[in-house]
Amino acid sequence: MTKKAFERALTKSDITRMSIRTLLNQATFNFERMQSIGFTASFAPELKKIYGDDTEGLAKALSDNLEFINTHNVTLAFLIGVMLSLYEKHESLETIRNIKVSLFGPLAGVGDAVFWFTLTPIMAGICASFANDGNILGPILYFLVFFGCFLLRIPLGHIGYTMGTKAFDIVSKNIARVNKAASILACTILGGLIASYISINVATSIPVGDSVVSLQTDFFDHIIPNFLPFVFTFFIYSLVRKKVSATTLILCTLVASIVLAYFKVLAP
Repeated sequence: MTKKAFERALTKSDITRMSIRTLLNQATFNFERMQSIGFTASFAPELKKIYGDDTEGLAKALSDNLEFINTHNVTLAFLIGVMLSLYEKHESLETIRNIKVSLFGPLAGVGDAVFWFTLTPIMAGICASFANDGNILGPILYFLVFFGCFLLRIPLGHIGYTMGTKAFDIVSKNIARVNKAASILACTILGGLIASYISINVATSIPVGDSVVSLQTDFFDHIIPNFLPFVFTFFIYSLVRKKVSATTLILCTLVASIVLAYFKVLAP
């Protein structure tokens, strides 16, 4: 479609509805083109409004977006918002495709770092602690945070639509900074949670003269508290880096715990 004078075709309601439809992004996930079908369906109605009677241009735009794409489900609305602003301005399909290809990878990295690697595991740990103490706030708080991530799509869609091509420079310049900050925060908080959630109590006692010395209370707890959880964590981490599956690690940990508790090496 040839480039025309800019005429706004979409309303704020259109962007909101598009952002909500991104919830179905992975409903038709496949291993050939990943999210392409759900991605295109998320903003197909808006493309129809933009192209109007130009059915040939609409067909080309829809076909163009059925190419491979795999990005984060929350930040997806931001990307589509940027693209819709370009479609409205009648930028060439090649330009829009280049913007899409340049952004979906970095946005996936930002989304994974902020949501899956930082916010979700941290909140899961905190809320699990509440739930373990019988506090109903645990599951409620986790649900609210997770639900908030879904709702965040709506403002992200509007921000992307408003920013347009400016988004490319902003994301490109700040992606490394955001990823690093999220990684540091996640490592700091999760590292602090290790001592709270990993408990290893040695039941072995050693007779010394007329008294008995407990390895756990008289040695580990006094001299190097939380030493065993620390060693166990880094042992599991080393196995993960060697590509040992999580299922294998869980089963081995379960079997070892049962055996060591049976022989009274570890306390329940």
